[in-house]
Amino acid sequence: MVVRVLFVCLGNICRSPMAEGMFRAKVDAAGLSDAIRIDSAATGNWNLGNPPHRGTQQVLTKHGIDYSQMRARLIDKDDFADFDYVIGMDGSNMKDLEALKPLESDVVLKKLMDFAPDEGQHDVPDPYYTGNFAETERLVSAGCDGLLKAIGEKFSL
Repeated sequence: MVVRVLFVCLGNICRSPMAEGMFRAKVDAAGLSDAIRIDSAATGNWNLGNPPHRGTQQVLTKHGIDYSQMRARLIDKDDFADFDYVIGMDGSNMKDLEALKPLESDVVLKKLMDFAPDEGQHDVPDPYYTGNFAETERLVSAGCDGLLKAIGEKFSL
């Protein structure tokens, strides 16, 4: 079985590609790259086809993560059937995702910070607006650690 995880933010150029890259690195380090498929998408269409924001590129480069194939794309209804987990970054993302989610979908729809309750944050702030890519990196990393642990426990990986 392959567990499929989709990270989603507003533009798919800052938070969700950072989460995609960092989660993939953690999955690879755990030897689970054959068991977990990872992607990212946007709820808004402003940046479609664009690579990650330069601030996200700097974070990913610092961690040795290749982002050259990442391009912003828009989430669609098929994603709710194609993925087991759809992970939003903030309340606004979740509202958009809940509106898009087909009634028959049994996808796990959660915020990334639901997997890192000790951080005391409910949302991953958007560094496109805050400029604080270091804080986003810290929160995304903690959320990805918790998500990987939760998936590992649920699927005995």
